[in-house]
Amino acid sequence: MPPVRLDHDGPLAIITLDNPPLNLFDAATVEALFDAVRAVPGSGARAVLVRAAGRAVSAGVDVNTFAALTPATGTQLWRDWFEMIHALEDLKLPTVFAAHGLCLTAAFEVALACDLLLAAESAKFGLVEIVVGLTPSMGGPQRLAERAGPARARELVYTGDLYDAATLERWNVVNRVLPDDGFADATREFAMRLANGPTRAHAATKAIIREQIEVGTGGADEITPEVSGALFGTEDLKNAVASFLRDGPGKASYTGR
Repeated sequence: MPPVRLDHDGPLAIITLDNPPLNLFDAATVEALFDAVRAVPGSGARAVLVRAAGRAVSAGVDVNTFAALTPATGTQLWRDWFEMIHALEDLKLPTVFAAHGLCLTAAFEVALACDLLLAAESAKFGLVEIVVGLTPSMGGPQRLAERAGPARARELVYTGDLYDAATLERWNVVNRVLPDDGFADATREFAMRLANGPTRAHAATKAIIREQIEVGTGGADEITPEVSGALFGTEDLKNAVASFLRDGPGKASYTGR
């Protein structure tokens, strides 16, 4: 069995980590995840749900991966693994990560590369690389700093502690905390709602926010007229405007075109 599966439920692509017993990350898992991400754009999917099978989301990276690394090969490993992170982040559709249990190191960093992070009440998160004398190296610190601020990012990484979903929701790292009971169905329903939305408009929102993060509000203001203006050529906008004028708000359906 491959360590990562890609399935489709109508417009929703579902990427599942399934590398029992603890969904440890190694080169094969990262490559399989990269393959799944690369397959999404041509699949007709309009949103992505990333989740995990088993009792844990992931216990992190298989430490055997690090045993023979040198500074040169370690640098190359992170460059290679960042390609997967950037491919996930660059998808032009909404991405949702669902964390139902323990979510450590690489899996947490994958979650932070997604647009939205949903967590079950009992989920626990940690960047615990200090136990092997390492810093998180798949984008975790910087993406935590985007969400929670630099001081919180330093605290989480420096301590190597585990943090519950409620705490990370207060820190703006987790978007929503959901009950353990029915979590899988609730996250699938949430992601499906995004998949059935105006896909091109979601992509525009994603581009504007990314520009704000990377360049600032002025840069986002600069690109917004063109990015938003292009939406007037989409079938979804034209049909939604006609639906609004005919039937009132909230009645439109979307096809992603």
